[in-house]
Amino acid sequence: MKTPSNLSASIVTRNMSELANDTGNVYESIAIISKRANQLALKLKEELNGKLAEFATTVDNLEEVFENREQIEISKHYERLPKPTNLAIEEFLEGKVYYRTPEEEAPVAAPKAE
Repeated sequence: MKTPSNLSASIVTRNMSELANDTGNVYESIAIISKRANQLALKLKEELNGKLAEFATTVDNLEEVFENREQIEISKHYERLPKPTNLAIEEFLEGKVYYRTPEEEAPVAAPKAE
């Protein structure tokens, strides 16, 4: 997954009206952003687990725990990445998030004539 390097890892104050520009509703925008953040978090977690699985060893004895330098570096790299919520907010504000509402998709039934 390609993550932008220009995003800050710290908290940034957001203009709520800017979030509501696309949907017309702040709460709808927040719901869309949270769902996208969950998708990004799941993807990052799968990526990290896949890379760390290469270093997995089956050790029956708890005393034999080995520190692997590459494994530690991979973990530190993922810790330094911007949080999924920050990525989702930036994607939403840049118009890169596709969303749809069920009300728009469902056809309205015409009243029956008697």
